[in-house]
Amino acid sequence: MAIDQGLRRLALGTLLAAFPGFEAPGWALDLLGDGLAGHTLFGYNIDSRTQVAALTAALRSARADALIAIDEEGGDVTRLGHRTGSPYPGNAALGVVDDVELTARVYAAIGADLADAGVNLDLAPTVDVNTADDNPIIGTRSFGASPLLVARHARAAVEGLQSAGVAACAKHFPGHGATLADSHLELPTVDAPLSVLRERDLPPFAAALSARAIMTAHIRVPALTGDDPATFSRFALTDVLRGEYGFRGVIVTDALEMKGAALAAGGIPQAAVRALAAGADLLCVGAQVDAELVSAIVDEIIAAVGDGRLAPSRLEAAVSRTAEMARWSATPHARGDHDAGLGVAAARRAVRVEGSLAGLESPLVVQVSSGYSIAEGRVPWGLRPHLNGTEQVEVAAFSTSASALIEQAAGRPIVVVGRHLHRAPETRSLVEKLAAAHTVGVVEMGWPSSWRPAGSRAFVTTHGASLANGRAAAEALGLTAS
Repeated sequence: MAIDQGLRRLALGTLLAAFPGFEAPGWALDLLGDGLAGHTLFGYNIDSRTQVAALTAALRSARADALIAIDEEGGDVTRLGHRTGSPYPGNAALGVVDDVELTARVYAAIGADLADAGVNLDLAPTVDVNTADDNPIIGTRSFGASPLLVARHARAAVEGLQSAGVAACAKHFPGHGATLADSHLELPTVDAPLSVLRERDLPPFAAALSARAIMTAHIRVPALTGDDPATFSRFALTDVLRGEYGFRGVIVTDALEMKGAALAAGGIPQAAVRALAAGADLLCVGAQVDAELVSAIVDEIIAAVGDGRLAPSRLEAAVSRTAEMARWSATPHARGDHDAGLGVAAARRAVRVEGSLAGLESPLVVQVSSGYSIAEGRVPWGLRPHLNGTEQVEVAAFSTSASALIEQAAGRPIVVVGRHLHRAPETRSLVEKLAAAHTVGVVEMGWPSSWRPAGSRAFVTTHGASLANGRAAAEALGLTAS
């Protein structure tokens, strides 16, 4: 049966694909020429600023108005800085400083970096209200636990990014901050009445309506989405976000390869159709994409139009909104000057010290290894790049002992550096034993908790683990060269 090429082009116009490597393969360029909306870049696409600028130029040679997206949140989630860590603190640090002008400046700087690299859609800022202290996927990506604080910084972040001509995408609607599960791995549920959602989770999205895009969450919120994830809920996307809140920009899905979407729909192509039917405009396929997967998604969309699951007008509206965002990003925008010291200066303001740093001079620095979320990926963190000759060791809490570390310290104080130190019982026990028997300071670079090890001399909270956060912590401890 002959394929309707006009319908195929419309279907492609709703997709953000991806590809491996530092250069775009032929199929990725061909799809852009055929109408693909664009591609998302990941760390595996980025080797250097010069290389990524050449890559984005090659993509635009195939389609001048291509959307080139990236997850560049600053802080713990960075793609441009995936080899070193971000030069900017993330949202938790900006939230604790609570200076909206600083937030706007940091995001304008991120936007300028992205514009220089040829990226025109940032899948940021994260505007979830992190009310679950042990949230495994949001945490330091959030501005905080207060809806009003998050709302004012959401607005500032959007304005900052878009001042550089980079479209902002506020995420993850209707709010991923109250979950204790990761939607990359399963379908989390937020079982709260609509009244709570309106007071706690939704205000930041209302504040971010000037964003060119808003991203959906693969979370189930029975009061709002019924049994479906929000990405598949027409009530959530069309009735609430568009109808009640009046959002006129592009509704982008979180990656459809995530278990919270793909398993719920029975596959990525089926998830694409359900998201479009609910009101999504631009479908982020994910990181593991090839030509065959794109073809399968397009075939399913075309079939859905044929059997009535999807109206042609729904596709046309989606592509129209996406094209409008691409046109906006192509309009010249004035960019601010790059301030090399901005990130560290902002991170310094977020450092909080409890207790006294006296007596922690010339320590043995012990970094406790930790995992990473899929959103973060494996990005360097800690104090090592900033230490001026100070010895550092990295240990796994389950395979070392307090007595062994005290012996290695040889009379020096110990500074323990970690992320979410309280979460693992063996890590908590190790730090508590050290603090009870030795002179110890603690640097927490994850989302702060109420846990404090008895006997520790000082507890330092950075509110993030970016390169800038590490520098600020090392400075506070007097461990840098200057």
